[in-house]
Parts: sequence; C-alpha cells; structure tokens
Amino acid sequence: MAETTTATGAQAFSTPANSAGYLAVIAGLTTGILHLYLIPGALATAGTTGGVLFALNGIGFVGGTVLYLSKYWRKELFIVAALYALASIVAMFMVHGWTIDSLLYRNGSIAQWAITAKSAESILIGSSLYLYSNS
Repeated sequence: MAETTTATGAQAFSTPANSAGYLAVIAGLTTGILHLYLIPGALATAGTTGGVLFALNGIGFVGGTVLYLSKYWRKELFIVAALYALASIVAMFMVHGWTIDSLLYRNGSIAQWAITAKSAESILIGSSLYLYSNS
C-alpha cells in the first residue's frame, strides 16, 4: 500500500484496500472533474447560479475523493458519499425534467457528458454502499 507519512509518522494518505475502493475513486474523480470542466457551459446556459452549482459539485466530488484517501475517512462517510451522489442525480432531473429524455438529450443531441457523469455517480453510489457494508 502506498503511503505518505507526516512528521509524527502517522499515515496521511493511503490507497484503497480493495478494488471497490479504486472504483469509487475513479467514479468520484470522473464526475468531479467533469463538473469542473463543464462550468463554462453551465455559466452560458444557466447563468452564474448554474456555474457556481457546477463548481461546488465538482469540488465536492474531488474533495470527497481526497478525503476518502486520507486518514480522516470514517466508515459512516460511505453513506454520505452515496447520498451526495444520489442528490446530484436527483438535482439533474429536477433541473431538466423527470423523464429519461432529460438524461439522454440536450437540445436534440445526445447528452454524452450528462450520461457519463450520472453513470459515474451511479457507480459511486453502488461502490460506496458496498464499501460501507464490507468495512
């Protein structure tokens, strides 16, 4: 296990203990970085509020991933991670409508970024719940 130590010798960061942890890291970073990448588009279509919400969501996912890899992670935070990802999925439907088309299409085109982000968030929900139940 790779690790970084502090001056006191305590482990500051470590790698996940199993493959579900790696899956959670990949999913969290994917959706987090994607939200940060999409800030300009959100600013253009939804204004300042949309841009700020995308920035906060991206920072939340990336920050949560860093927290998971740190010594401050606790088992209960797996539930928080799953609920955060679920809230992000629900928020997208609240903004764009409660149909499957709101996930798949934007202005008549395939919404590849939305599909990618929401798929990553779904994977994060599953892996977080698995890690909670097995830790």
